[in-house]
Amino acid sequence: MRLMRQLLSALLGAAIFTAALLGAVAPASAHDAAESTSPATGATVATPPETVSVTFNKNPLGLGSQMLVNDAAGTNWADGAVEIVDNVASQKLKPGAPAGAYTVVWRVVSSDSHPIEGTFTFTATAAAAGSTGAAAVPTMGTAQPGITQEPTQPADSSEPFPWSIVIFVGTAVGIVIALGVMAKRRLTSDSGSDTKS
Repeated sequence: MRLMRQLLSALLGAAIFTAALLGAVAPASAHDAAESTSPATGATVATPPETVSVTFNKNPLGLGSQMLVNDAAGTNWADGAVEIVDNVASQKLKPGAPAGAYTVVWRVVSSDSHPIEGTFTFTATAAAAGSTGAAAVPTMGTAQPGITQEPTQPADSSEPFPWSIVIFVGTAVGIVIALGVMAKRRLTSDSGSDTKS
């Protein structure tokens, strides 16, 4: 009976240890994600904006960021480096962008130092006006162009598979199995010695 209590205590301890490990790892696996884009993904705008942007749920790091703004012919209209202000990553476009479909391919380093990336698309019905840009688009300090966004699904954002959780779960299951085997061996050896006496 005493051995059974020890076995149950060991299994309960292993279960508590496993729950504590999983509780510590779960928050760390939630990476930053894109919440919205400007223009909104799939939107149709009058002319190509002066700036495109992605808004994240946390502030991305300012290193290794990249945004390509490709037209239907594959020409990249991005002008200069990505600018990150708080949780918004913005990319200026070169003047004179043509009408048509655009694909924005972005990559940033999230606040937990994991790279995240995604794409979104928009369509411009007319070409941008030379070097003056679109009149409807505000510039100074505005993170998103002056286009009203309709609620949309978040832009695609690829996140790496949380292998750390799988490793911790596998380790915890292994510990529980090892404790069970050790307890069974001990129970078998104790019952064998009891029958001899």
